[in-house]
Amino acid sequence: MIPTQLGPCAVRVQEAPRRRDHIADVYLHGAAGSWTTFQPLLPGSPERDQILLDLPGWGDSTVSARLESATVEAMAGAVVEVLDSLGYRTWNLVGHSMGGVIALHLAAAWPEQTRSVAAISPTAFGVAHSVRHPWRGLATLPWFVGMLLLMRAMAAPGAWGLPLIRGVGATPLMRLLLSPLFADPAAIPADVIRGLGRNARPRAFCAATRAVAQYDFAQWNGIRCPILAIRGDSDAFTPPSDLDQLASAGPHVRTMTVPNCGHFAIAEQPTLVTELLDELRHR
Repeated sequence: MIPTQLGPCAVRVQEAPRRRDHIADVYLHGAAGSWTTFQPLLPGSPERDQILLDLPGWGDSTVSARLESATVEAMAGAVVEVLDSLGYRTWNLVGHSMGGVIALHLAAAWPEQTRSVAAISPTAFGVAHSVRHPWRGLATLPWFVGMLLLMRAMAAPGAWGLPLIRGVGATPLMRLLLSPLFADPAAIPADVIRGLGRNARPRAFCAATRAVAQYDFAQWNGIRCPILAIRGDSDAFTPPSDLDQLASAGPHVRTMTVPNCGHFAIAEQPTLVTELLDELRHR
């Protein structure tokens, strides 16, 4: 547990057999996620130390989390506090969903330290527009808007959101509720479904969506490190237009739409994602 400006942050480190000085691969999960999101990608014998965080408000980092202050900038600052505490000076970033937005901000704000960014289904421009204008968002990201409105209702004072989610999470109904996130929901392992149910936290989810809606994406214009941005061809939260906007930043941005995949390429196409990460880090 490492203290940060947003509260204590739980961190797990998978050490490389031969540690390369002060360099790490850092994994940043999304809303309704935790470090376990990235388990399918972890190598048996990594080239560099692997750093997996539970961002304040999620996973094992819920105690004393200051969600009211959780802007994208503040969450990125908390990540840097963790990495500084552990002695890392440069890093490769892997972010899923909201974690992809945080990773891209880190690349913009800490350019000397950031070697590469892999943004897997980053919830950026389309989600920000839908949070600000939910009724318009129904036409473009209906599943996201539906989840947003449901989470807002469950996060209201006196609501029974968290106990309800925990109860449903232990039943087959959770797979049905999460089906829009996957191209083939029936093929997703039960432990992945249960993990998403455990990590669904209405207050933290609403804080994350506010942070993305308030973020100034123009800050990404100065990113110069290699960027890989991917989405699934059935992605309900990251539309094709988001990757088009990222690709316009320059030749250092590579985009890809992964076939037979939804919002969780990490779970649905882990072998392909691992290969793409290896290519990115060796560019």
